Amino acid sequence: MIRYKLTDQAMQTYNGFQWELGKTYTTSGEGKLCTKGWLHVYDSPELAAFLNPIHADIKDPRLFECECSGKTKDDNGLKRGYSSVTLTKELPLPVITITQRVAFGIMCAKVVCTNEKWLKWADDWLSGKDRSAAAARAAYAAARAAYAAAAKAAYAAAAKAARAAAAVEWAEEAAWAAAWAAAAAKRPKLIWWRLLKKRVCLEGAEQ
Repeated sequence: MIRYKLTDQAMQTYNGFQWELGKTYTTSGEGKLCTKGWLHVYDSPELAAFLNPIHADIKDPRLFECECSGKTKDDNGLKRGYSSVTLTKELPLPVITITQRVAFGIMCAKVVCTNEKWLKWADDWLSGKDRSAAAARAAYAAARAAYAAAAKAAYAAAAKAARAAAAVEWAEEAAWAAAWAAAAAKRPKLIWWRLLKKRVCLEGAEQ
């Protein structure tokens, strides 16, 4: 399988791992993707250039075509891991413009964003209909407002859950207090002491 690999100018990657043209490197193909069990590659030269800043962030990277085989693991199409990789030849790294980066970011956000005002701005920007600063600021404001509303709802839900948990805890305390009171009414000295001792022991065990 043909994929693409980035290295620094010395043909090294994370922790100084040294690569050579024509040499096959193998790993276990086990564990999470960002561990020593995998060799990381991209599906295309363009994807490598776009995503390098949020992945390895290699300064002045070199791009290589590579032959991949063995076990494989996919990070939702962002990057892949293989257990066997051989660099076959060096390629020119695509030059990505600011406009292309903005378009890429907008298209990624469109996958999850549901705010109608923002989506309209996104479509207008991508089509070239409206790329004005005023439109961008309005879209930003709409997205921020939607985010604030969602955050407020999430906070309210978390607070409600916390209150419910506190209610359960205080209910348990009330049950213990009722048991102590009942025991004290019958045998004020002996049973009260035993219950209190039992409670202390239980609390110690929970820790």
